[in-house]
Amino acid sequence: MKAIGLLGVMMLALAGGCGSVDESEAPSGEPGRTAEQALEEDNGLTANGLAFNGLAFNGLAFNGLAFNGLSSGAFSTWFQQNPQQSELFMKYLVRCAVPAGQSRTYVNGSTTYVWPGGLGLAPAWSSGSPATVEEQQTVSACLGALVNKYGRSVLLSMLGTNAQGQLIPTTAAELSSYTLREGCFFGNLFNGEGLFVGNDQGLLPISQSSLRACALSGNNACPPLAYIGSCHAFCQHDGTGSYFTRCTRNGVSYHALTTRLSPQDIYTCGDGICQPTESCGVGNVAYSCRRDCGSCK
Repeated sequence: MKAIGLLGVMMLALAGGCGSVDESEAPSGEPGRTAEQALEEDNGLTANGLAFNGLAFNGLAFNGLAFNGLSSGAFSTWFQQNPQQSELFMKYLVRCAVPAGQSRTYVNGSTTYVWPGGLGLAPAWSSGSPATVEEQQTVSACLGALVNKYGRSVLLSMLGTNAQGQLIPTTAAELSSYTLREGCFFGNLFNGEGLFVGNDQGLLPISQSSLRACALSGNNACPPLAYIGSCHAFCQHDGTGSYFTRCTRNGVSYHALTTRLSPQDIYTCGDGICQPTESCGVGNVAYSCRRDCGSCK
């Protein structure tokens, strides 16, 4: 995530908008979703969706992510620069920060946007207080974890804690389905320190690929996310070894989040299906997979 763009993008949630914004419970008929459901429904945020030019950063005195945090003219100005990108980003931001069962609504002229909460990683910020550094880091990590190179939804499991140290809810079924330890995500988009991604169990071989290329392909596959290599060189585990709690970069300690995937979301050249991550060619590697995608004409 480019520093200027990211800072601008983060200000969207912090600065507010000219239209009306509502902080409410989930609409009747839409029961509050669990954290797992919120992630499994959709996590196809693109890196470009975070890095597009947004509002100019003007300090750390952010408003809370409640009614007053989305009620100034700055939000409307930012939002209308690129409504499609802005709406997508807000969807993921609210999903990360706000608890399941709540939503944030923004009315822009004749269009009403409703963004449901999900993980509740920033309780104080969601309640209207300025985001603490821990909340800034936790929400930043969540946004990074919900990025994939291709902008397509991939089911995943996110492990770690919210900014107050409470565990993100998981189930035994979830952990048994998402067995591939993917990566770690950390950083701070609020203050321009950027966002970092590392791999947990190593990179994919060249014959394999995944929509989740940011952690599994290396070589800065999802700029402006900065690839750091192995998470184990920079991060600390929890007591059970299930997830990374904190990672250190450039002398700064960050709240980290960890992701796991289902093995079915790893594609192999030669399986007979030309996946979005594969290309035509003459070889047996993802970027030149004749067996699945044929020869290029």
